[in-house]
This record gives sequence, structure tokens and C-alpha cells, in this order.
Amino acid sequence: MSPHLPTLPSGASALPVPAGTQPGFAAPRPATAAGWRTRFPAALPLRLVLCAAWAAGLAAPLRSAAERFDFEVLQYRAKVRAAQPFVPPDRPLPDWLRKLDYDHYRDIRFDPLQAWWREARLPFQLQFFHLGGIFHEPVQLHEVVGGRERRIDFSPRLFDYGHNHLSGHVPSDLGYAGLRIHYPLNRPEYYDELAVFLGASYFRALGQDQRYGLSARGLALNTGEPGGEEFPIFEEFWIEQPEPAARSLTLYALLDSRSVTGAYRFVITPGRETVMQIKAAVYCRQNPKVFGMAPLTSMFTHGENTNWSRDDYRPEVHDSDGLLIANGAGEWIWRPLGNPAQIRAASFQDSAPRGFGLMQRDRDFHHYDDLEACYHQRPSAWVEPVGNWGPGQVRLVELPTPNEMNDNIVAFWVPAQLPPAGEPVVFEYRLHWMLEPEGRPPAGFVTSTRSATVIGRPELRRFVLEFEGRYLSQEPAGSAIAADIAIGAGARLEGGPVVQKNQFTGGWRVAFVVQPDGSGQPVEMRCYLRKERHVLTEIWSNLWTP
Repeated sequence: MSPHLPTLPSGASALPVPAGTQPGFAAPRPATAAGWRTRFPAALPLRLVLCAAWAAGLAAPLRSAAERFDFEVLQYRAKVRAAQPFVPPDRPLPDWLRKLDYDHYRDIRFDPLQAWWREARLPFQLQFFHLGGIFHEPVQLHEVVGGRERRIDFSPRLFDYGHNHLSGHVPSDLGYAGLRIHYPLNRPEYYDELAVFLGASYFRALGQDQRYGLSARGLALNTGEPGGEEFPIFEEFWIEQPEPAARSLTLYALLDSRSVTGAYRFVITPGRETVMQIKAAVYCRQNPKVFGMAPLTSMFTHGENTNWSRDDYRPEVHDSDGLLIANGAGEWIWRPLGNPAQIRAASFQDSAPRGFGLMQRDRDFHHYDDLEACYHQRPSAWVEPVGNWGPGQVRLVELPTPNEMNDNIVAFWVPAQLPPAGEPVVFEYRLHWMLEPEGRPPAGFVTSTRSATVIGRPELRRFVLEFEGRYLSQEPAGSAIAADIAIGAGARLEGGPVVQKNQFTGGWRVAFVVQPDGSGQPVEMRCYLRKERHVLTEIWSNLWTP
């Protein structure tokens, strides 16, 4: 492994994003693609009371005794739809529902007594989201029983409208905005929220002792490109009724948009680490410029590596603090996240990746000091490809955000080539929602990134990195551990590196000073620890704008 630059680690390259373009993470199918996605209220606290219900009786009769449903059937439907021109949904939402503000929409709550499968005492239960506010697009829900599908029709009787007093004005064929899955995740007598599918193709999940944080999506199209992003929508869902002793739940989704139609299967296995086994077959009506597979979306406002705003009492505010990549060459790469002044993107070239994810590595409560948001309990999400994904790149897009209400981080895989339009892009992966990853870099990993100006030399910047790991903790002070540092175009190494054993943490500290050349261009840097010829740690990869 060579530290030489100006090439970025493992082919990473900074991608310029034209001023004024802003890939949106906004509500489903926004009027313009420039809006951020408002963080949806999927984690609103609900009062779950366990008693009898009649929910299963709302399902419509079977379509046909001979018609069976599985992933192949759904894939065929996606293929047929993709061969036809895209037709936007034409089911306008009543104006009074569309105009609901956040508080009024939040006051519409699903009645937990009506939870789907509650009466049957199955291990999983379903609850549904009402349309309104920023959620305009109805989705059709189906239950799959014995391999056959049947509709789950909308009913206002499933909801408590709170102070809205709107129940008498709700159309009987309104439809739902999405669904959430409940499971006794943390204790056997209580059905916790396990996963949510709500808004465009967004979804998220929890493992044990976790709080909702980052989200995933079915697909990211033209994210970070001029002209804005295209937002595919999960328009229909099929949920298999689980067996009484089931430990996993299978869910299917049909995705559609102007450019693509896709069939998705999710096998969700809850636990300390909740795992989704996801298979997709996507047909392109026209190949988009950026086809983003397994996208993850998160929030970062400030952390130890940024200038902390003293207007916020919390030292750090973020759902994720870094992008971690395990590439096909056997390298581990850590990219600290930031809240840039302008949109920025980076690409990490790879072939047959072993995994990537947006991680919440810092688990110290005192680094956040937030009793409500509990950022120290937000999950990390790790994408583990199934099979060989071939050549492509992990792409990271970071947007500026003034506060924590907007998701401003997205990471996804972009294949080097797509098949001709009309042929499916088939891919599969496991998505892990976890607190602590099972696999780590071999001997050490970055636990913090800090920087500051040099006293008396404000044109210089000092960087201080902390590396920890089992092997590093066993190495005594004076051990022949060295740091390899490379600085890209736009700056040069002015001092260091100084490598020291940190007697208080057991890890190792690396400090060095960088001097920019005055051009103001972003500077790529990387650093890792080695002992003689042996690489000990992941590669710290950082983009610094003087």
C-alpha cells in the first residue's frame, strides 16, 4: 500500500458540484429537486396498548384462487411496467390534508389496538401512516397469505385524529402514506418499532437499544448532478403474513419513477443487530446519469472535526460521523463527515467492494450531551454486497445545513456500467443496523479527528488524529510505530508527523501541520499507521478546505 498522492486513497476523487445545484432529500416527488428531505416523524412516540382487534378482517378478498405472488411475479410486473411510458400517480390529496402542518399531521395517530396481526398474536405487527402534510403520494398495501395476495384497504377507523376532528371528512379510498413494523425487540411483552417505510423510497430500522437516526433508500438517481435528483417511489407493498414462530418478516415493494421501475424484496431479521437481506431487479426506461445502489442518507451538523458553534450547548450533533469503506483490495478507508460551506462530493473507485456504510462511531454520551435526541444511540448502517458487484465507486455527497432538521449526507454505490435500457440491473445486499460493527480494520481505527490553527502562524493548520485498537493498545511507548502521511495538491506538509503513545486511552496519537499554497482549493489528505512494512490501521482520508 503506497501513501503517495496526489491520487486519493483507492482512486477517490473530489467531484465538483456546480454552485446552485442541490440534490434534494425532500418529501417524496418534490415540485423541485432542490429541497432537502425533511426528517420524517416516523419515530413519534405511540401509546401501544395490547388488547383485542379486528384489523385482519379489513383485508379484501383474494384476487384469484390460482394467482400466486412471489418475487418473480413482482419482477415480471416491474418489467411490463418499465416497457410502458411512465404515468405519474393521479390521485390528488384533499387540500385540507395537504395543508396540514407538522403538529397537526403528528396529531393523526394509528390506533395501536388495531395493529395488523395483533389479534392473531403473531410475532410481528403492522401499523400504517396516514396521508397528509408532506406525504402526498398514496401507496397500496397488500397482505400475502399462503402465497396469495390480498389488498389492505384504507379505513379511517384505524386512526385517532386527535384535535383535528377530521374523521368525518376523510375519503374512504384515501390510501396510506406508508407502514411501520413492530416486534418485541427489547423485551418480550412490548412491541417496539422495528422498521418504517415512509416517503419516496425511504426506510429505516432499529436493532436493540437503538434510537432512530439515519435512513436508507431503494435507489438514488442523479444525486449530486446539475438539474437535481429524481425521486423514485415505493408505490406498492406486499407483506407476507409470518408464521407464529417466525423470526424474520418478508416484505416486497414496487418502485417506479420517470426513469426506472423495480421489484424489491426485504427479509428483515430483528436482533441486537437488525439485518435486512435486500434483493432488487430494476429496469431502466432510460439510463440515468447516476444510478445509486444501496443509498444511505444521514445528518451531520457539527462534530469534533469541525468548528463547534458555541450557540449550541451540545459539542456534537450528528446521526453519523464518518463513511467507512472495506474495498476489494483489502483496504479499510475512514472518511470523517462534515458540514461544508458548499456542496461537495467525493468518489472512491473500487472493484468488488466488501462493504461500506455511514457509521456513528462515537458512542460517548458526553460528546453529545443530548437527553432527548440521544445521538450516542443512533445506529450505524453497513452495506454488505452479496455476490460480486464488479467495478464502480462509492460516492459521498455532503450538503451544507444550518441545523439538524435536514438530512445532508448521502452515500451509495455507482456501478461502472449499466445494461441497455430494458435489461434488469439485479443486485443483492445485506443491510446491517447496528451499534458496534462485528468487523473492524485489522489492528487499529480512527476514533477522532481534530484540527486548529497554529498559534502565531494563522496560515498553518494542525491536525491531531487518534488511533485505537487491540493491537495498538498492546504496543508500548517507544515501539517502532510510524505514520505515513500524504498531502494532495493545494498544500504541503509543514511539520511532523509526531507519533505518540496516548497513555490515557491506550491508543496512538498522530499530529502534523499543513500549509496551504494560497489557491483556496480543497486539499485531500490521508494517513495510516504502520510498523515497519506492516500496515496496522485503516486509512484516514480527509478533505480540507483552507
